[in-house]
Amino acid sequence: MGKKRNLILAFESSCDETSVAVVEDGSQVLANVVATQIKSHQRFGGVVPEVASRHHIEQITYCVKEALATAEVSYEDLTAVAVTQGPGLVGALLIGVAAAKAIAYAHDLPLVPVNHMAGHIYAARFVAPLEFPAIALLVSGGHTQLVYMESRNSFQIIGETRDDAAGEAYDKVGRVMKMAYPAGKEIDQLAQTGQDTFNFPRAMVNEDNYDFSFSGLKSAFINTVHHANQIGEELNQADLATSFQNSVVDVLTQKTMKALANFPVKQLILAGGVAANSGLRQSLDEHLKSFPDVKLVKAPLKYCGDNAAMIGAAGYVAYEEGVRAGLDLNANPGLEFDWYPDMEM
Repeated sequence: MGKKRNLILAFESSCDETSVAVVEDGSQVLANVVATQIKSHQRFGGVVPEVASRHHIEQITYCVKEALATAEVSYEDLTAVAVTQGPGLVGALLIGVAAAKAIAYAHDLPLVPVNHMAGHIYAARFVAPLEFPAIALLVSGGHTQLVYMESRNSFQIIGETRDDAAGEAYDKVGRVMKMAYPAGKEIDQLAQTGQDTFNFPRAMVNEDNYDFSFSGLKSAFINTVHHANQIGEELNQADLATSFQNSVVDVLTQKTMKALANFPVKQLILAGGVAANSGLRQSLDEHLKSFPDVKLVKAPLKYCGDNAAMIGAAGYVAYEEGVRAGLDLNANPGLEFDWYPDMEM
């Protein structure tokens, strides 16, 4: 008999991706099945919660079968079941939680609840071991926050957006530019070709905190486009994209550098759906030259979006730390990390 393998079966259903993964030792992805719903939501220009929930119900058992088959493991080989408890859409979360509870109960396996945002952070574990203390810049459709991590399962917010998340701003701007949802990738590509001629605002960049705001930028962008439409002026689309993206990237980068100056850490972790943005990646690479002792670890592009592999990575650490849930586990759509104490700078 060899040493028993550490295998986590992980579920992610917080929004519009149904995903099931098998992760070994928190760092090796044996299977990561993602059933995407983008086409179903495109005609609405965003995610419709009820449609998302129905898709999860249809897909989840197929995803489990495929993940186990791809990983070439059975229920008997598993160590634990991990599932996204929140944050997210309550109906969507409930499908993953119900499936995870059913399997944990049927096969007498420990059930490990995972914060979706911890999952995004631990996607970076597929690139390199995480070293602490660390700071994570989490940038996604629903969240933009800076998280201080003193140790491996400790998460404290030091700053977050006061209004729109960065990804949300991208999608709203994409709609004005008549791009298909989700628009982030298309704006990013277009932004590589234009000039920053519009000088959109960099909100809160000089304020003495680590918080973000993107609603003013979004409004400035929409007003610029509407005004041009009213007077029949043709705006350069590439310049619009570059100007918008530069504003977002400048704010994210400067706030992150301010945090690094005040919190001595070993690593900066870039994670979340918008972490795939090439402008943001380049900017952080450039600015981190001022912090030679801080290593930048970027979540791999294929694990930046919502997926269960990242939940498996975070779930493994939580499992090792003794985190468990009973069969009364419920979805928590408003789940949040705690705030770092005394956030006055």
